[in-house]
This record gives sequence, C-alpha cells and structure tokens, in this order.
Amino acid sequence: MSRPQTAPTAKPAPQATPQTPTTPPEEAPARSGAKSAARPGSLLRTFASGRWLETVPGRLRLHAALALGAAALLLAALTMAIGNARDGVQTIGHDAGPQVVATGDLFFALSDMDAQVADVLLIGREHGLGIGYDRSLQLYDQRRREAGQALVQGAQLAGQDADRQRTVRETMEALGKYERLVGEALVLDREAGHAAGEPPGAVLDAYRQATDLMRMELLPRAYNLTLDSGATVRQEYEDKRQAVQDGRMWVGLAGALLLGVLIVAQISLARGFRRTINPALALATLATLLLTGAGLGVLSGHANQLRTAKEDGFDSMLTLSRARAISHSAFADESRYLLDPRRADTYEQTYLDKALSVLYINAGDRPLNLETYYPLVDRTARAYAADPRRIGFLGFYADQAAKARTPAEHRALARTMSAYAVVLDNDRRMREMAARGDRAGAIRLRMSQGSAGAISAFQEYDQALVRQTAVHRAAFDEAIGAADGGLRGWTVLPPVAALVIAGLVLAGVRPRLAEFR
Repeated sequence: MSRPQTAPTAKPAPQATPQTPTTPPEEAPARSGAKSAARPGSLLRTFASGRWLETVPGRLRLHAALALGAAALLLAALTMAIGNARDGVQTIGHDAGPQVVATGDLFFALSDMDAQVADVLLIGREHGLGIGYDRSLQLYDQRRREAGQALVQGAQLAGQDADRQRTVRETMEALGKYERLVGEALVLDREAGHAAGEPPGAVLDAYRQATDLMRMELLPRAYNLTLDSGATVRQEYEDKRQAVQDGRMWVGLAGALLLGVLIVAQISLARGFRRTINPALALATLATLLLTGAGLGVLSGHANQLRTAKEDGFDSMLTLSRARAISHSAFADESRYLLDPRRADTYEQTYLDKALSVLYINAGDRPLNLETYYPLVDRTARAYAADPRRIGFLGFYADQAAKARTPAEHRALARTMSAYAVVLDNDRRMREMAARGDRAGAIRLRMSQGSAGAISAFQEYDQALVRQTAVHRAAFDEAIGAADGGLRGWTVLPPVAALVIAGLVLAGVRPRLAEFR
C-alpha cells in the first residue's frame, strides 16, 4: 500500500533587512559645505531677529560697541572744535589781525606825509620854526617808508580779491605821482627862499596838486582798504567763533551720550552679575566726565578770549588808528590854512569835518560850526572825565567810550579827550589871530614848541592817543596769549583720553564675557 504523499510545506520568505543608504563619497563634501553655509545665514537671521540681545553676552557686546562709538564721536567733536579754535587765534592774533592794524597805519602815514610837507613849505627859509626843516623832511621820508610797507601788507591781505588788489595797485601809483609833485614843490621852495607864510605862486600850485591828490585819491583809497581788510577779519572772527560755539555744543552732546552709555552699562552689569560696581567702567565714566568738562571749559574760555581780543583789542586799536590819522590830517589843515589864504575857507571846513568825525557833539538849535564847536568840546571832555557813564557825544571817541570796560580804559579816554580840547583851544586862538590880520602871530602859535604852543599841545594829545592804544594793545596781547596757552596740549590730549576710555571699557567688559566661555 502506497503512502499518501504530503504536500511540501512552504518555508516563510525571509524578511528583507533594511539597509542604511550609503552616501556616495563624492557627495559628502557637497553636503558638508551646505551645512557650513547654513551657519552664517542662521547667524544673520538670529542677529536680524534680535534674539542675540536676549543673551547677557549679546547685551555686553552692545554696550561696549555703543561706548566705543560714543568715544569716537567725542574725539571727533573735540578735534574739530579745537581745530577751529586754533584757526581763530591764528587769524585774529597772528596773521590777518596784526596785518590789518598795520594796514590801518597807512592812513596815518599818508596823512602825516602831507602834514610834514605843509610845515616845510610854511616855514620857508626860517628853518628853526616848528620841529625844524630837517626834522620835518626826515619824518616825511619815514612816513613814506611806512606807507610803502603798509601797502605791501595790504597786497598780502588782498589775496586773490581782484578789487582789493586793484585798489592797492592804484594807491601805489597815486603815491608815486604824489611824491613827484611834492619833490617839485620842495625844489621850487628851496629856490625861492621865501619868508614864513609867504610862498610864491609856483610853490603853491605844485603843492595844491599834491595835496588834492592826497585828499581826493590817496586817503580815501587807504581808508577803504583798511575798512575792507577790517571787514575780512571781522567775518573770519564771526565764522570761527560760531564754529567754536557749535563745536562746544557737539562736544557736550557727545560727552553726554558717552556718559549715558557708560552709566547704563554699569547698571546692567550690576544687575546681571550681582556686583555693586565695575571699577574699569567707573574709571571710564570719570575720565569721560573730566574730558568733556575740560573740553567745554577750554572752548568757553577760548571764545571769551577771542571776543576780548577782537572787541577790546583789535577793534579799539583800529578805531584809535583812524582817529590818530584823521587828527594829524586836521592838524595839517591848520598849516594849509596859513599857507594858502586863497583856500583858507576850504581848509577851515575840512578841519571841522575831521574834528567832528573824531568827536561829534550836537549843538542843539545852534548851527554847528567851529565857533559853536570849541566850547562844546571842552564841556564834553570835562563831563566825561567827571562821569564816564555820560556819553553825550558820537564819533570815534564815542565808540571807544562804549567799549571801555575797565577804569583804566575810561581814564585813558578821558585824558585823550582833555588833550583834544586843548588842541581845539589852540586852533581857536590861531584863527582869531589870523582873522585880526596877525598872520605872523598865528604862524608863531601854530609852529611853536613851547609850553603854550600848538605843536606841544598836539604832541601831548598824540601821546595820549598812543598810550590809549597801548592799553588796548596790552588787552589784545593778553587775550591772544591766554587763548594760545589754553589750547596748548589739546592736540594730543583728546586722542590719548579717548584711547584710555576705550581701553577701560574693554577692560571692564572682557572679564564678564569670559565667564560664558
């Protein structure tokens, strides 16, 4: 019997073992690069989202960066402000300012040149009258050299200004023509050998051409040249002083910003690390306070010194230079009045005009002429000497009275005005003698150097003007010296102080950052 066949049992199919996919070797670097490229993008996204500020290290780095930026801003503000301050001192105190004062002497030199010529022609062969024939010619040559030097300085101040350069050039040409006419008059005068006050017609004709050229061309151009140069210095002063004031504001703002950042950083560190104070940041705060305060003090003091040099020094010296030049020209009009009787009325009027520019006094309802002017001058000089607060006059001396700030300046002006009153009184006496027909007596009074002579009185007045100018010159030099001294060391101090502050900031933050490593 056969056995039944059993169907073969099917074996279960073996389960497939999952295999880890293998990355081809050539693809591995590419994926590695992709991961590394993802890091900067992730950092940028983190930075843009501001999440880094939620961490203590992030905030510390922010405080440090802000402090360093504020320190750089303070350094820039100080550097710019100190530079403007130094430029202002250089312009007013050492360059244009002194040159303008010297240029202002051009008007005086030209005026005195013509005055000496008038005196030489007036005394004729009587060489002992006045300061003497030879001395008058020496002064003429001296003033001529001074005028030439002042014109050279005027050309330097003119720079590239075509109008001012043309004015200087035309003034030089006119001066050369004036010297030729004066030379002709002096030669004719020596040949004539005339008595005092009696020059021949040929001498007068030559001198009239010379003095008209001086009065109508040379002196107006010299005056305008001084005004233009003075206006340039004033504009420079205003620009530099405004720049210093603006710089002082920026220094204050930058210093306040840095102080604020340092204080906030100090508070943040105190709260986050449970420490009372960070010594390095405290020192940085103190250094910032000292640097800002010192910078503001230096800039404020400099602005005040520059104002003193400009207003009490430069302006006053320029005003007194003009007053002195016009006074010498007016004094020469007395010689012209006696030298040329045909033009006596003209010279009398020009004398009054020049006197009024120096010291103008309102005559009220009365006409203002020499007759009414004489007593007003004496009365005004006495009133000002008694009470400097009473400024009842105008002109150059009114400008000086308004600017005078110290008793010494008031006393100097009072002495000058008193001496001026004596000069006017001698002028009155001289004209009264001439009006009576006593021309010889008028000439002796005008050319006398005795205690009661006109020359002695005018020399005393001129010396009073010189002393008054010296007072303002001293104020100018003192202010410029103080401004120079105040800026000494400030080229190096700001960058050094800024580096110290930056180093202290880093020294204060770095140990705290190290705690997170």
